[in-house]
Amino acid sequence: MRDPREIIIEPILTEKALRLQETANQYMFKVAKDANKIQIKDAIEKRFSVSVVSVRVMNVKGKPRQRFTRRGRVSGYTSSYKKAIVTLGEGQTLDFVEK
Repeated sequence: MRDPREIIIEPILTEKALRLQETANQYMFKVAKDANKIQIKDAIEKRFSVSVVSVRVMNVKGKPRQRFTRRGRVSGYTSSYKKAIVTLGEGQTLDFVEK
């Protein structure tokens, strides 16, 4: 069994993620690329001591980026990652500041 800190990399705190927290009790996390739904559910439950109702997972592809330097234009990509949207049980919340 892997350590929950290896599976959950960081929470995603965008405007859309904060809106999901307020309305649907759902939280977004950046997770390890090789983690599946069952591992993500177990990691959230162990790390935050909450009950998870459902987990949705998606792979986010890196976007093309161009930088300008003194020597000209350099092209590349942003990093790709796996994102999980976790729905918690009724009346449960996560506080990222304390944990």
